[in-house]
Amino acid sequence: MIGTLPPVGEVPARMLAQVVRQSRFGDPRTAFQIEEIDTPKPGRKEVLIAVMAAGVNFNNVWAARGVPVDVIAQRQRAGHPQDFHVGGSDASGIVYAVGDGVSHVKVGEKVIVHPGWWDPEDPWVKSGRDAMIGPSARIWGYDANFNYGSFSQFCLAQEHQVLPKAEHLTWEEAAASTLVGCTAYRMLSGWAGNELKEGDVVLIWGGSGGLGSQAIQLVRQGGGIPVAVVSSAERGEYCKSLGAVGWIDRRDYKHWGMPPHWDDAEGQKQWLSEARRFGKAIWDAVGKRQNPAIVFEHPGEQTVPTSMFVCEEGGMVVICAGTSGYSAVVDVRYLWTRQKRFQGSHGTNDQQAIAYNNLVREGKIDPCVGRVIPFEQLPQAHWEMGEGLIPPGNTVALVGAPEPGLGRGS
Repeated sequence: MIGTLPPVGEVPARMLAQVVRQSRFGDPRTAFQIEEIDTPKPGRKEVLIAVMAAGVNFNNVWAARGVPVDVIAQRQRAGHPQDFHVGGSDASGIVYAVGDGVSHVKVGEKVIVHPGWWDPEDPWVKSGRDAMIGPSARIWGYDANFNYGSFSQFCLAQEHQVLPKAEHLTWEEAAASTLVGCTAYRMLSGWAGNELKEGDVVLIWGGSGGLGSQAIQLVRQGGGIPVAVVSSAERGEYCKSLGAVGWIDRRDYKHWGMPPHWDDAEGQKQWLSEARRFGKAIWDAVGKRQNPAIVFEHPGEQTVPTSMFVCEEGGMVVICAGTSGYSAVVDVRYLWTRQKRFQGSHGTNDQQAIAYNNLVREGKIDPCVGRVIPFEQLPQAHWEMGEGLIPPGNTVALVGAPEPGLGRGS
């Protein structure tokens, strides 16, 4: 049952999981259902982990909806017969079994899992290039080619994904932030020529969310100046408590979405007036007329035009999602004449994940647990995330851990 575990190394034949099936795609509250399924067995270079806690991320809102990708059909096209999805891209837990060839992970170790997944035989990966850009790269617990993520009593990961758990953190703290933290680390540090530098202003959309809360801290760690965009004063003050120099309430502006066409003179005038007012709010937060060297994007459709406008000359708008939609429009006049960069960023490679996890283990990054929920509430939590109703920080579900506050120590 949930909240209990067999002795370390004793793997049951069956386990409970929050399962999504194609026939239930749509509302996460009904798409996810608890089912008993076979416990997976680790293959070569794979690790089976008893999940103590699991973090909630927007990718499994998409998985539950079946949009923009039917992850079950995608796996089946790749030759994997399972007709279900077990999501969850953040886990803390205990190693219960290892497959052949595993040399750096041992049964009984307390670990976390980073979300970068790829085929180790992919020629791109074997050539030594950034594995997360390779054609086989996927996000574990979302669209990886096997589907035993952290929303289950046991999860299955590749050995390279498995990293040491920070000893000072509880199970729920350790499970909270790896996906969003590694994603933020890559966005800020992974793109040559536009890496975060000391003194850079960084505009962070959704500053109080899981991704934003990690970005604010990472910008501070790198000597930058984070400015958060939020939807309330309460969320803005939360961002300041994490290190933001100031915040902007997006509800105070009305120019979101696709701008008027470039030949609509009056519409362009009105849009530019609002965009410039938004840009001035950044200056007010910073205390001087300095535009963002990096704009940290994930809403997409509603915000990209403004992001490109306010980004400094030679700066970068870096985007990892499209939570408000995917049809983002860029006025290329600002892109080419001001020589700005519009950069996609996805997941993490091993080096970035290790670097982020080391900051967590050293106590330099707070995982920002917003709330802890029971396993049974995962469907509701994903619906709330999809509707923008989650509290600040990261939401975490207890799985094997019987109660919050456990798991500290080696």
